[in-house]
Formats: sequence, structure tokens, C-alpha cells
Amino acid sequence: MALSISAVLLLLIIVVLLIRRSGLKTGHAIACTLLGFYLASSSWAPQITDLTNNVAGMISDIKF
Repeated sequence: MALSISAVLLLLIIVVLLIRRSGLKTGHAIACTLLGFYLASSSWAPQITDLTNNVAGMISDIKF
């Protein structure tokens, strides 16, 4: 649960910055949000979740 909340906050910050700095249109951001909701309820959701968890695990294993 903590990972998904962190990912949501990170993605929200990225979208806000893209809207303000890079000219991302609000309509495009809404379309991306709707796509996320539809993907979450699709048959691809388990694979997307596994991929996200694997990438997060690889990032957390990086030693500086």
C-alpha cells in the first residue's frame, strides 16, 4: 500500500510539473488518468502491477 501511495504522489507531482512547465494540456492529463483507470480494471492489471513492483524492487536494491 505504501508503494502505491508513493507512486501516485510521484506521478501526480510529475503531471503537475508537466502541466505548468512543459505545456501539457489539461485534457491530455485527464485522458492519461482515464487510461490509468481503465488499465487498472483490465486483464493487464496484474502484469502492470508485477512490473511496477519489480522496478521498485530494483531501485530499492541500488547501493550508493
